[in-house]
Formats: sequence, C-alpha cells, structure tokens
Amino acid sequence: MRIYEELFIIKPDAPEEEVDKFVEQLRTQLTTAGATVDKVEKWGKRRLAYKVDKYREGSYVLFQITCEPQGVKELERRLRVSDVVLKYLTVRIDETLKRLEKRKKDRDKRAAKRAAAAPASPAPAQPMAPGAPQHTEAAPVAMPGVPKEA
Repeated sequence: MRIYEELFIIKPDAPEEEVDKFVEQLRTQLTTAGATVDKVEKWGKRRLAYKVDKYREGSYVLFQITCEPQGVKELERRLRVSDVVLKYLTVRIDETLKRLEKRKKDRDKRAAKRAAAAPASPAPAQPMAPGAPQHTEAAPVAMPGVPKEA
C-alpha cells in the first residue's frame, strides 16, 4: 500500500451539489477498490495561473489516499473522462514521508547528544555590543570646586 495525494480542478460553473456528488462517487469507487481515503479537502474556487478550456478559475479538491497503484490508475482514468474535471495531478508521498521521518529522527538524536554533552553550568555572561557604553567600576575623580566626601 502506498500513500498518494490527488489534486484535481473542477470547472467553476459546476453546481456545488454536482461537485459533492462527484467527490462522493470517487470516494465510494476508491473504497470499493480496497483503498482508504485519509483526507478530502475542498479548497474552493481559486484563480488559475493560465486559461484551461477557456476558464480562468476552478474549484480545487484534494484527496489523500492509501491504495495500490491499480487504484490510482482507475481514479486517474475516471478523472480523465469526466466532463467536470479540468486538470488533475497525482503525487506519491509515502517516500517523502519516510524521508522526512528519518530526518526528524536524526535531528532528535543530534539534539539529545548536544543536551547530554552540555555541562550543567550557569549561562555565560553576554558580551557587550561594540560601541555600547561599558559600565565598570572606576576610581573617583577629583573635580575642581566640588568638596571631597569624607
């Protein structure tokens, strides 16, 4: 089983009921094929970067599914022959998720090593910025006309 993200753009003039019906059809088709639909997000209407079939905007829908490659093949076929879909994109993300998980583990190991190697001493004093006034103890200076304190 692999994890995929399927993003497709639906024509903006399609009624909301038709979009919901289409999304539900895709979901039932995937579940009957043995896939699990992990997430369905409707992003709403957004402006396209360029015209697609004379449309300047479209309704975006994102599916995150876990299935075999044959399930994705059937889903893409359905999106290709559908009249309401302008474009679609399928991305396999399980390899990326594995790579990110491995990076996170490595980062946690390095942080644990740094925490173990750091001595439990108080924090060092912060150095002064260049040009900042230095506050140090200085010997009193005798000023003319000012009486000395006893």
